Amino acid sequence: MRFGSFGRQNDAPPMADINVTPMVDVMLVLLVIFIISAPLLSNSIRLELPQAAVKAAPQPAAAVTVAILASGALYWDTELVTANELTSRMNAAAREASPPELQLRADKATRYEWIAQVMAAAQNAGLEKIGFITLPEAQKGSP
Repeated sequence: MRFGSFGRQNDAPPMADINVTPMVDVMLVLLVIFIISAPLLSNSIRLELPQAAVKAAPQPAAAVTVAILASGALYWDTELVTANELTSRMNAAAREASPPELQLRADKATRYEWIAQVMAAAQNAGLEKIGFITLPEAQKGSP
């Protein structure tokens, strides 16, 4: 059987090359379509935005840690303080331009009464941001 003869009886060998011309034509048509349609896909609007002077973002307030031991001892950051000293330091901190955040660290055996007294003193001083510091579940068992 001979290919490409269509009934003619000549001694030409069968054609073994692949004709890529139709594939190139299709690819060129697709390329032209993508070139034409690409600008239509970006729907941007030209705007001239106004210029404005802005202030720098305020820095987050400093944090003060108050630790309450099970024995009732109070620590302002790392200093051992009495209840009166703690109250005066809270009053001084509340008068600052940006009052610090009060972070309470209490031993799990601490009486709730002492924690409530420290929270009441902070509220009376005017400290509004109070947070409780705890350990994540994974760290509670480790020393």
